[in-house]
Amino acid sequence: MTTLSAEDLLRLQQEQFRHDQRNHSDIWCLPKTDRLKHYGLHFAKYVGRVARGADETKTFERTMVDAALVCLSAANVLHQHLQPKEIKAFNDQVDPLRNFADAAGRFADACEKIDHLEEFLTIARTANEDVLSWVVTSANERHFNLEEGINHRRKELAIRQFYIAD
Repeated sequence: MTTLSAEDLLRLQQEQFRHDQRNHSDIWCLPKTDRLKHYGLHFAKYVGRVARGADETKTFERTMVDAALVCLSAANVLHQHLQPKEIKAFNDQVDPLRNFADAAGRFADACEKIDHLEEFLTIARTANEDVLSWVVTSANERHFNLEEGINHRRKELAIRQFYIAD
């Protein structure tokens, strides 16, 4: 099994920062708390995709990549220096989706706490790390090259901004 090193994660976060500035100005211009809420909605959307299984038109791999990109963006908003976590198999769970749903739900809880002026940073950071851990573990179990998937998806997203000349 391969995993992402600390150097890989830092590089991916830095690349995501530049990608978001260029390709997601509609989200980039939002206040940080609104961006976090936006990312929480993305996580919920992705849990729904995985839960639909074969009825979902987007592939599992596409959902893993999209979730990884949102983790990187959220980490940048949270000033979170992502670190590799130990890869653990999901065999002990009745449903591996449970780990993803749990982490996404905790991220949503953190976003909801923002409106109540309650402590949210620790919850959001831990949940974000756990979503990324689920993504990396799932990619490893499927022998899917997550970095290649991320690079491919970023290129797809950049094409949408056809009017930006680099």
